[in-house]
Amino acid sequence: MRKLIIISAFALLGYFGQAQQIVQSESKVNFEIGGIGWSTVEGTINGMKGTVQWTENLVKSSFNVCINPATIFTDNEERDEHLKNEDFFNVSKYAEICFVSRSIVKDGANYKAIGSLTILGVSKEVSIPFSLSQKENKTILTGTLEINRFDFGLAAESYTTSIMVDDKAEVEIICVLKN
Repeated sequence: MRKLIIISAFALLGYFGQAQQIVQSESKVNFEIGGIGWSTVEGTINGMKGTVQWTENLVKSSFNVCINPATIFTDNEERDEHLKNEDFFNVSKYAEICFVSRSIVKDGANYKAIGSLTILGVSKEVSIPFSLSQKENKTILTGTLEINRFDFGLAAESYTTSIMVDDKAEVEIICVLKN
């Protein structure tokens, strides 16, 4: 019996020390950005992939996750194509938007991931507050942040002084991990 307990403990330690698999079909980034003369635009970017190592020992936890901006969907095909071109995400040159954590800290009942967000080849340090929940055999990490599109060069020259599109976008990250 004692051997069984020891073997089980090592098996669990081994599991939590390994990277968890991202469930791509359920993981996504939602965004919302406003503008003058039209309502708020909501959209989704899919294609999340990478490595997530999550343990209760936060020092050993890490995120190295990317999404594919070519999957952007705002329920308007013409707008989606415009967002994919050189004016905004330039998906032919920049196939990924990535976040790599530097540290993860406990923040009350939730957590905060601090690291580098790279969009259009421009990297900026960001802090992403997130919560953790369990559903069936999955761990769900849900985080939010606000980004200024100008910080990443995310605007054509004609849109940098325009009042048509807000400077800031609200972003929600949903990363579903298979346990």
